[in-house]
Amino acid sequence: MTDNALLTTIIEPEAQALGFDLVRVKMYGGTSDPTLQVMAERPETRQLTIDDCADLSRRISDRLDALEAEGRDPIEGAYRLEVSSPGIDRPLTRSKDFADWAGHEARITLAEKVDGRKILTGDLVGIEDDKVSIDVRGHQRMTVSLSQIADAKLTITDRLIAATAPLATEGAEEFEEFEEEDTH
Repeated sequence: MTDNALLTTIIEPEAQALGFDLVRVKMYGGTSDPTLQVMAERPETRQLTIDDCADLSRRISDRLDALEAEGRDPIEGAYRLEVSSPGIDRPLTRSKDFADWAGHEARITLAEKVDGRKILTGDLVGIEDDKVSIDVRGHQRMTVSLSQIADAKLTITDRLIAATAPLATEGAEEFEEFEEEDTH
């Protein structure tokens, strides 16, 4: 089994060297399709460009290849490396994520039921002392500790789309139309 905490300690300095914040490191896909997923972002934009992803991917690959050459490969066997921006329905993995995205809708999956609920969906209120508060839709405000959260992510809403405008849109309106030639 791959140690995500160890991978995070290996990968985080590579992301920081490029000026990125690491959002998540996760192995998934099991033995049939093992994939190392790395999500990072520029702190000032909360996004990455394709070139940013390529730069980070190269740094991670070089670092992991060096560890393998030293006989200290943290991942057994072949795997795929996937480097990306967290996207609009981003995972909430750090304390700051719950604070930064307060007011937006989220879906929180708990490790164990609390008050008969394992999934909490509603507007994030925020975080204080590692306690996350959420106004659960159709229920009430609930507060759970970070340690109780198995998974959390933002839910796509119009409000979120407006808050996460793309880095740049120049050129988006420029396209060429081609008419198909009649070959008959």
